[in-house]
Amino acid sequence: MTAKTQNPMLVVAIVALMSFLGILTETAMNTTFPTLMDDFHVSLSTVQWVTSGYLLTAALIMLTSAYMKRRFTNRQLFVWGALLFSVGDLLCATAVVFPQMLLGRLIQAGCVGLCTPLMVNIILDVVPRAKLGVYLGIANLIILIAPALGPTFGGALAAMGSWRLIFWITLPLALVLMVLGQSQIKQYTKAQPLAFDWNRFGLLATALIALVVGLTAFGDGHWALAFGLLALMLAAGWGFLRLSRTSTRYLFSLRVFHEPAFLFSFLPYITLQFANVGLNFLLPNYVQDVFSATALVGGLILLPGSVFNGIGQPVYGWMLDRFGGKLPLLLGASLFTASILVFAIFGPALGVAGVTWVYLVFAIGRSMAFSNSVAYGLKGLPKDLQNDANALYNTGQQVAGAVGTTVLSLMMTMINHPGWSKAQQVTAGSNAAFWLLVALGLVVIGLFWRLLKPQAA
Repeated sequence: MTAKTQNPMLVVAIVALMSFLGILTETAMNTTFPTLMDDFHVSLSTVQWVTSGYLLTAALIMLTSAYMKRRFTNRQLFVWGALLFSVGDLLCATAVVFPQMLLGRLIQAGCVGLCTPLMVNIILDVVPRAKLGVYLGIANLIILIAPALGPTFGGALAAMGSWRLIFWITLPLALVLMVLGQSQIKQYTKAQPLAFDWNRFGLLATALIALVVGLTAFGDGHWALAFGLLALMLAAGWGFLRLSRTSTRYLFSLRVFHEPAFLFSFLPYITLQFANVGLNFLLPNYVQDVFSATALVGGLILLPGSVFNGIGQPVYGWMLDRFGGKLPLLLGASLFTASILVFAIFGPALGVAGVTWVYLVFAIGRSMAFSNSVAYGLKGLPKDLQNDANALYNTGQQVAGAVGTTVLSLMMTMINHPGWSKAQQVTAGSNAAFWLLVALGLVVIGLFWRLLKPQAA
């Protein structure tokens, strides 16, 4: 079946729903940490690896997606993603010790690591370039609903019965999607027997792991370990670049970094993700510490923005296809920067309601610019480099999110002024974080101007 006769939205929806399940379980688990600590008798720093390890594993698998797309068929990749999710579901649902739970989560990360890039790659195969914005927006709509529903889903199941229900409920859904994928997902390009570059992958994986764990060590006050890991990151990164000059095996093509359409969309993309994930951590804690809000209110302040973040995706994609990149990219980046500027100037005076409204503007602007930066970048790339770019977009998103949470949490708690209350210290640390994000917002606007420049010429 060809791209002309295949219904692309049905195929994209099946793959996106598989990614949805992976992200849903990830965010649902965040509300179960206290229960997991009691059930498995582990500390918070240990149980956090249920999420941290999941994200890092997903990022490393996404790094291989350009190779996977060329080496295996779409159906093979999808079925493997569904199988990994199902096996992980069973391990987690029946876990009697924490290592079994963690192993299940790491295996499940393979689902998101395989299916999220696969979704975009299928869109690139079957959708005309002029409609990329709308289709990527619809696919993102399905995936972005999961983070909004996940905490409520996990908290409700934990309260009603057990956190194990998270996995028992999603297991049959994954099996149904696997059956549907077997019949609907087709192949649009010929698979090639390429040799995988394990050496370059190992060096890049070492660099990414050292970066995330090293920043976490900074937060825990383990300075020697942190500096040692960051030095390891630099050494591994240097080794990767040196080996890339002569390697004849395949991972992804570094030629993509020579394309302005990629470079000046990738840098804003990871910067926006850094800000988004970091702010999503900071604000719930900010309203609790500064305004004495409850944990429930701390979570609810993000809900309106999260809803608009999801439902606005097709509209933002249509804006890109209909009006070009200037409107959604520059408008989105401007709303993003202006809203954080309000946090920086008026933060303590906003109150809970004010924070909720300003975050709503932030979420709309960030979402408009974030999703369209990828769509615009992919539209401007040669066909043979789109899969490589997609691998790097997805990996960069995962790593930037992990780094954003770590950096902003460090800044939030970095002030320790004698005589100040906790609320005053958190206010001062958060204000420094807000000004950092304002500066990054201005950088994003500048990068988008450079991205749009060739089209305007």
